Amino acid sequence: MGKFVYKKTATGYNFQLLAANGEPIGTSEVYTTESACLNGIASVKKNAPIAGVEDQTVEGAAAVKNPKFVVFTDKAGEFRFRLQAVNGEPILASEGYKSKSGCLNGVESVKKNAPDAAVEEQA
Repeated sequence: MGKFVYKKTATGYNFQLLAANGEPIGTSEVYTTESACLNGIASVKKNAPIAGVEDQTVEGAAAVKNPKFVVFTDKAGEFRFRLQAVNGEPILASEGYKSKSGCLNGVESVKKNAPDAAVEEQA
């Protein structure tokens, strides 16, 4: 089972969702307070299992209503995803993947791991 790990940074708080093997699946933005960071984790837990997937790597792909995972290619040509909440705000972003299938596996991993993931503070 995966887990959320959050920590204080120089400018606030952020979190990562880690897979059962400890590898990061996604990372949050920086939040100004610990409570806002914990609310971000709760939002991922709530939105991930019900989110659709909008594949922006396919020309003419249909837009999907929020909450959704947006799959796209970055400037380096790698595939990435971003989970957007019901209000459209990004709440989790992936690292770059060499293949689209790897990226889509990352989306499925978030859907599977996030809802029941433990939450730990990193010292």
